[in-house]
Amino acid sequence: MAALTSAASVVEMEEPMCLVENHAGQGLAVRQDALQVLANITQPVVVVAVAGLYRSGKSYLMNRLAGRRTGFSLGSSVQAHTKGIWMWCVPHPLRAGHTLLLLDTEGLGDVEKGDTKNDTWIFVLAVLLSSTLIYNGKGTIDQQALENLHYVLTLAECVKLTKSPGESGAQAPAAAGLAPFLPTFVWAVRDFMLRLEADGQEISEDEYLENALKLRGGGSPEAERYDRLRECMRQFFPERRCFLFDQPASKRDLQHLEELPDDRMDPEFLRQLEKFCSYIWESSAPKTIPSGCKVTGEMLGTLAQTYVDAIQSGAVPCLESAVAALAELRNSAAVREAAVLYRELLEQRAELPTETAEELLELHEQCQKETLQLFAERTITDDVERFREELLRQVEAAKLEFCSRNEEASREKCAAALQELSREMEQRIDGGVYFVPGGHQLFLGDQQALVERYRALPGKGVKADAVLQEFLRDKEPLARSICSSGRALMEKDEQIKDLQAQNEKAEQEREAERKREAERLRRMEDRIRGYEKAEKEREAERERAAEKLQKMGNWARRFEEKVLRRRKRLDEGKQKFHFEGGHRRGGFQQQDTRRNWAAAIVPVLGTALVVAIFALRLVL
Repeated sequence: MAALTSAASVVEMEEPMCLVENHAGQGLAVRQDALQVLANITQPVVVVAVAGLYRSGKSYLMNRLAGRRTGFSLGSSVQAHTKGIWMWCVPHPLRAGHTLLLLDTEGLGDVEKGDTKNDTWIFVLAVLLSSTLIYNGKGTIDQQALENLHYVLTLAECVKLTKSPGESGAQAPAAAGLAPFLPTFVWAVRDFMLRLEADGQEISEDEYLENALKLRGGGSPEAERYDRLRECMRQFFPERRCFLFDQPASKRDLQHLEELPDDRMDPEFLRQLEKFCSYIWESSAPKTIPSGCKVTGEMLGTLAQTYVDAIQSGAVPCLESAVAALAELRNSAAVREAAVLYRELLEQRAELPTETAEELLELHEQCQKETLQLFAERTITDDVERFREELLRQVEAAKLEFCSRNEEASREKCAAALQELSREMEQRIDGGVYFVPGGHQLFLGDQQALVERYRALPGKGVKADAVLQEFLRDKEPLARSICSSGRALMEKDEQIKDLQAQNEKAEQEREAERKREAERLRRMEDRIRGYEKAEKEREAERERAAEKLQKMGNWARRFEEKVLRRRKRLDEGKQKFHFEGGHRRGGFQQQDTRRNWAAAIVPVLGTALVVAIFALRLVL
């Protein structure tokens, strides 16, 4: 199996591999591994096929077109070496973004096969799959060489253009209708030994081919047979070229031509080979279908499978059916590519989350327009409504998915923003800042400030309000808890205040009572002190009174003694008077005596009364 190196849609094979197998008695079969290789080629392909008689050097030309000396097997015997159709995919040397796909076919006219029908199908497949067909001949372009191309005569019979409705068979195409499906024809004449002259004039290689294809005319059966093949060549292959090659080396060296260095090869042959390769590289167009769509490797594999299946079923390849199969593949691929483009455009242009849903819808409209434009460019038939509907369904699904991603991105960004903004509040919650009387109002104030900061943030996306409402709803139980806790704390605080007030009132009353008691004590102490002072004063007064009394007693005693002395003197005076006056004064003496006693006693009684009153005052 061929070794492969692949990068994106570029596939470069290290060596050729079989595309269509040709087993004796089993017919033709497409190799699945080759189809897998072709499926990986998403670039347009320039398909160059070579057909011709066996052992004519076809493989050598294909190796040189691949830029190699070896690859396709050359062989060195009289037996045909290539069986079926082999392919070799290499990057196109001149066309960027294209793949050069070389097809080397089994040699025609192998006597060992004995089955000309097999040769016909190999030739038909080479014609239908290629964009440039190289017919490799030897010697000259003469009647025999043209008769060796009798396979061209069967193209109209082996290929059908359309299939009419209600008919089981395909309709045979006219040559003009078949030509758009056919490749450029290049006749490579090997080992050409003649001079390029006609009627004594030097002619070009292309003129040499055209001269060989000139019609004889005349209407005779012989002329008709002569012109029939030439007419088919001219109509089926309106674009024709011819290249003539000298013998590349000596007969001895031809057996190992692939190993022969250039300096041992004929210089003229090398010049001719370079001219041939340059033309193929520069002028061979990518494989297309009549709509103008370029065929990719995957599409070419579909064509090959469709044609071989038709051949193996006993029918003939129908170009309309092949194009329909190709359209199914291509249009399905166009749907996939356009859907991928839509996703890529959205990924590149949309910065999630978008600020509004309208912004994303506007971007969707732009991307969908470009997607439909690509789809229109990639589809290959007019009947594409079914594929367009499928594309729109996938675009709608991708849009809904992107809208969902946009909403999710908005949710994530908004949730992250709210988490960051609420970090301080969470710390205050953990610290119990809000679980105090009046904490609910503080909580609501902080929450409102958070909401205002959140709304001021740009680029939150379409779910900004929804995420905020969810955030606030999530906080409602906490707010209710804070509110309930605040009310409970306020009630408790009121109770505490009432108790404090009662305690304060009781304390005030106790303080007032203490003050009153203290006042009573003070007054009592004052009274006691007053009593004590009064008592002391009274004691002092008593002492002074006693002292005075003593003095008065002393005075009274002295006075009494004085009175007694006076009375005594009076008595003594009266006795003397009595003795001296006799009884002369008898009546008057008793009266005088009473008066004297009264005069003597009155001061004493007065003094005693004074002393008694003073003593009474002291007592009170």
